[in-house]
Amino acid sequence: MFQFDLKYKGKLIDPLHKTTYVDMVDISGNNDIIPIIKYKAYDEFPDIIHGFSTRLGGVSKEHLYSMNLSFSRGDAKENVITNHQRFSAALGYNPENLVFSDQVHDTKIYVVGAKDKGKGYTLESDINGIDGIVTNLSNIPLITFYADCVPLYFYDRVKKVVGLAHSGWKGTVNNIASCMINTMIKEYGSEVKDIIVAIGPSICMDCYEISEDVAKQFMNNYTLNELDEILLNKGNGKYQLDLHKACWFNLINSGILSGNISMPDICTCCNPDVLYSHRASNGMRGNLAAVIMLK
Repeated sequence: MFQFDLKYKGKLIDPLHKTTYVDMVDISGNNDIIPIIKYKAYDEFPDIIHGFSTRLGGVSKEHLYSMNLSFSRGDAKENVITNHQRFSAALGYNPENLVFSDQVHDTKIYVVGAKDKGKGYTLESDINGIDGIVTNLSNIPLITFYADCVPLYFYDRVKKVVGLAHSGWKGTVNNIASCMINTMIKEYGSEVKDIIVAIGPSICMDCYEISEDVAKQFMNNYTLNELDEILLNKGNGKYQLDLHKACWFNLINSGILSGNISMPDICTCCNPDVLYSHRASNGMRGNLAAVIMLK
C-alpha cells in the first residue's frame, strides 16, 4: 500500500487544518490501491462524486509513471485506457461517459449535453479550445488535466450543476472562474450564494517563479491590496506568484462566499514523487486529472 504525506510550501500541513484527504481505494479487494485526493467540503453532498488523481496506481512507464491520464503525453493508448479504467473504478463512474476538456489556456466554457458522452475518450471530440466544462446532467463525468496549473471545481447545491475549469496563469489573470460562474448563472439560473468551489492541488507560491512580463499582466488586473498578497518581487525581473490566492480573489469578486471556497493544501511541485509537476520534471511528465460528476 502507498504511504505518503503531501506537502504545501515545502511543509506538511496539520491534519486538523487540511481541506483535503487521500482516499485509498482498493479496486479488487486484493490490496490493489488507487489513491484519490478529495475535498472534505464536498463529502457532505451525496449527489456528486469528485476526485483528483495522483501519479500512483497506474500502468504507465518511465517518466510517465504510473497513472498518466492523458492521451497527449506520448503514452501508449492502451496504458492510458487502463489507467482510466482503474481510476474510474476507484472513484465510481463509467469512463465511457467521460467528457474531456481541450485545454489551450483560454477562458471559454462549454456546456455539456447528453450528445457529448464519451468525447475525448471513446469518441473523437469536437470540443475544441475549451478550458472549462459544465453540466446539469447526471452520470456524465467531467474531466480536466493538470501538472501544476490550478483545477477549479464548481458545484451548485441547489440547481444541481457541476463544472471544472483549468486555470493556469493565463486563465487566472483573464478570470476563467468568473466565466464559469457567469455561464452557470446564464444557463442554469445558478445563484452565487449556492455555488461551492474547491481550488485543486497545483503549484504553490513558493515554487512558482514568473517573469516580469507575466507579473505586469497581474498588475493590470488586480488591485494594489490584492497584489500585496499574490505577488512577491524578488528583484532582477523575477516574482513569486500565488495562483491560489489570485483564484480566490477572482471567486470572491464574482460573489462566491468565502465560506464556500476550499483552498488547496497540496502543491504539485512540492510532491514530484506523488504528483506530476511540469516545473519539477522540466516537462518530462504525464497528466493528473480532476473529475466531478452528478450521480
